[in-house]
Amino acid sequence: MGSITRTIANNLTTGLGGQGGVNFRNLIINGDMQIAQRGTTATALGNGDNGYHTVDRFRFSELDAPTYEFTMSQDSTVPTGQGFGKSLKMDCTTADASLGAGEGLRIQQRLEGQQLQHLKKGTSNAESLTLSFWVRSSKTGIHIAELFDANNNRYFSKAYTIASADTWEKHSLTFAGDTTGALTNNSSESLTVNFWLAAGSNYDTGTLPTNWHTSATTNRAKGQVNLADSTSNTWYITGIQLEVGSSATDFEALPHEIQQMRCCRYYQKIGINMSQYTFAPSHSDGWSGGAQLGVLHLPHSMRTNATTEYSGSWTGRGGLSSDNNCVPGNLQVVANDGTDSGHLYRFSWTANQNSNSLGTGAMYNANAGTNDIAFNAEL
Repeated sequence: MGSITRTIANNLTTGLGGQGGVNFRNLIINGDMQIAQRGTTATALGNGDNGYHTVDRFRFSELDAPTYEFTMSQDSTVPTGQGFGKSLKMDCTTADASLGAGEGLRIQQRLEGQQLQHLKKGTSNAESLTLSFWVRSSKTGIHIAELFDANNNRYFSKAYTIASADTWEKHSLTFAGDTTGALTNNSSESLTVNFWLAAGSNYDTGTLPTNWHTSATTNRAKGQVNLADSTSNTWYITGIQLEVGSSATDFEALPHEIQQMRCCRYYQKIGINMSQYTFAPSHSDGWSGGAQLGVLHLPHSMRTNATTEYSGSWTGRGGLSSDNNCVPGNLQVVANDGTDSGHLYRFSWTANQNSNSLGTGAMYNANAGTNDIAFNAEL
């Protein structure tokens, strides 16, 4: 952590990439798609699959109950000579050529309000924002990118046109500052960036807005092509940048370890794909068949108190021979003791050994196989 901290301090002083005063101007996290802690591919995404599946911080967001399905993946197809190594790919695997009125599909990133106060939204000094990105699709025509103010239910959509199939294009869209509706100064979702891929008539029969609005949802995705209408359809994106100002600057390339740390604020794993991994020393509460209690320090602090997710097989093992092979239930985070949210956790797991005496030590460890425990504090 010391080297990362020093790197951040140096960047804040001198700027990244030799450009003084860069100072993390890109509001998008992982816009170059380098980090994918959950895995590189998720298949058959459709009805009921809202959430995060592959590339960190980019959310699959379907509307209503669609019959289409997509594969979402981290891909190595990138624009030549632009300095990118990865992209996010959407590949239609089950088509829906006739969308229901309420159906839709978006790729989105949700942003915390406390990280956006410098936008001065809701004041007479509200800042304009410019969204730039590289995109490629087999489906030409109008596509919609949208900013959504979740605190005040306000929208601003812009169209971009993919002119040539299967060709990387750079697009830049500027959104005027919004003098109505301040963003809440906390760690909850305030501003969402939506890239529409499909939109039913509930979102596509109005008039594309020219400014922020709260009017009918029919205005939100006017003209959006249907990426779900054929299993031949693909869509790639990388180099996403959202910044203050009325023009796009070059993509802000952060060191890999800093980008990963920023992603870990929302999701992080320990013991990734380890066949044998031990963490979190604990002690017995002394009750027959009772709990082992311990403290877990996560490598990176998180946005809020996280929930736990598991894969593989995990076992608790006591420090005395009579306490070996204690089989835990799920690890339960019972408190967040950190002043920096989600860094220090107390936890408990239930042992099945009756011989657990007060203070008996144990460790929580992976059995043979592929195992990890993830902590999820996503927006």
